Amino acid sequence: MKWRKTLKRRFGITAPRVAVHTQLPWHWRVLIFASSLLALASIAWAIYDVGLNLGGFNTKQAAEERGRMSDDIRRLQDENADLRNQLAAVERQMQIEASAKSDLAGHLNSLSDENSLLKEDLALFQTLMNSSGADPANGVTINRFHVERDGLPGEYRYQLLVVQARTRSKEFQGRLQLVVDLLQDGRPQVLVLPGNRDKADPYNLSFRFYQRVEGGFQVPEDATVTRVQVRVLENGIDGPRSSQSVNLS
Repeated sequence: MKWRKTLKRRFGITAPRVAVHTQLPWHWRVLIFASSLLALASIAWAIYDVGLNLGGFNTKQAAEERGRMSDDIRRLQDENADLRNQLAAVERQMQIEASAKSDLAGHLNSLSDENSLLKEDLALFQTLMNSSGADPANGVTINRFHVERDGLPGEYRYQLLVVQARTRSKEFQGRLQLVVDLLQDGRPQVLVLPGNRDKADPYNLSFRFYQRVEGGFQVPEDATVTRVQVRVLENGIDGPRSSQSVNLS
């Protein structure tokens, strides 16, 4: 019968063979795979190390050399840091010395200027002492009148000292007047200061014993100043109390 033939074909002598395999858990398979990789890596590293040794490269010696070089680098870095600190200290010391030298030079210049002023004051007091015999009617003198060119063309600076004799007991009230002789385009001209448009304050005088006066004036750039005369005028009195001139050319 047909079904008997089918059973004999499946379960009889002619039936196909069946193989039975044992199935491992997945974590064992992963562990075996990882162990295999580790073993292969160890073998590869051993082969690499042997190859380096055969080629003349010693890993241990190289590690020791790297350690020694690292120590040298740290030592040099420390030495460089110390040298930088020493250099900074030297620079600070040099700055301090330069500042002290500059202060000393400034102090020396200040003392020199003070010495000059003391000499001027001494000369002034000597003038005041010698003025006791001056004419009481006038009793005003001009000392150290000086005129010089300033930095810009046509500009001039002047300075003078006006002294009143001790015989005059009242305070002097007056003003200065400058008479400037100059040449312009070959023709002589006269400039009287202060002019109508000039401020009178820089020329006013008010003192008991003496007064230092400094100021400036300006002429046309193409003009040449030949002489400057300064006059001391007292309020309420005609004519100058004192005058003095300087020649510039």
